[in-house]
Amino acid sequence: QVHLVESGGGLVQAGGSLRLSCAASERTFNSYAMGWFRQAPGKAREYVSSISVRGGIIRYADSVRGRFTISRDNAKNTVYLQMNSLKPEDTAVYYCAPVLGEAPRSDFGSWGQGTQVTVSS
Repeated sequence: QVHLVESGGGLVQAGGSLRLSCAASERTFNSYAMGWFRQAPGKAREYVSSISVRGGIIRYADSVRGRFTISRDNAKNTVYLQMNSLKPEDTAVYYCAPVLGEAPRSDFGSWGQGTQVTVSS
C-alpha cells in the first residue's frame, strides 16, 4: 500500500492562493493516476481533481475548474494542487488518493491525515 502525506494547507483570505502537496512513500506511486478530494464539515468527501500517470489526462470538478491546477512530479513521488482565487466554500480538509476515474481505487488502503484549508471571507 502507498502511504500518502498531504501538506500545504492553511488559512487564507478569499481570493488568495495555496499550493497543496501529496507525497507518496513508494515508487509504485508512478503507476497510479492520482486525485485530490476534499471534505467540508458535515459533508461527504467529494472529488476535486485527478491526473493520469504521465499527466496527459487531467480532470476537474466543475466547482474548481479554472481556479485549481493539478500536477505531478513522478521523480519526487509527489502530486500538487495549486489553488487560486479561493472562496470560502473551498474550506475543507483536502486528501489525495490513487484513483480510477473520479473515485479512489478499490485497493486503496487508507486515507492520510489530510491538510486543512480555511478560506475567510
